[in-house]
Amino acid sequence: MADLKPTPKDLRITLVRSPLGNSTKHKLTIRALGLTRLHQTVVQADTPQLRGMLAKVGHLVTVEEAK
Repeated sequence: MADLKPTPKDLRITLVRSPLGNSTKHKLTIRALGLTRLHQTVVQADTPQLRGMLAKVGHLVTVEEAK
């Protein structure tokens, strides 16, 4: 029997506040998400690792489900 896993949904992540003035870990997390400029948007697959990163920098980004 095949192990069927649901495909992960995509999330749109937009940088809305500058990481300047935050800890180095937050700056590196923003960079790891692929965000380099304010109001830049990236699309990432919804994974537990991504959710953990977003929990750390949730005050700097907005997250919405991609369509």
